[in-house]
Amino acid sequence: MSENETNPERRRNRQVGVVVKAKMQKTVVVAVERLVRHAVYRKTIRRTSTFLAHDEKGAQAGDKVRIIETRPLSKQKRWRVEEILERGSAAAEAQG
Repeated sequence: MSENETNPERRRNRQVGVVVKAKMQKTVVVAVERLVRHAVYRKTIRRTSTFLAHDEKGAQAGDKVRIIETRPLSKQKRWRVEEILERGSAAAEAQG
């Protein structure tokens, strides 16, 4: 067995995105962007996916966060906020 198979923490998917909504209790909506090439025209296109993530850290709209895959927490929540990488401008104005 390799090291990845023995340690379940290493296998979990991690994504970096921006908090879009933070109106729920302990839940945030995180938008993650990725770049894909168009099949015919070969132009790079920006695609956005949104994930519901469990938030114990207190992230606010505009914050850049890292989310990690976890067990199902509700019907749509399959991610958890691992850390807040940087505070957004809207969050800084609300606190200061």
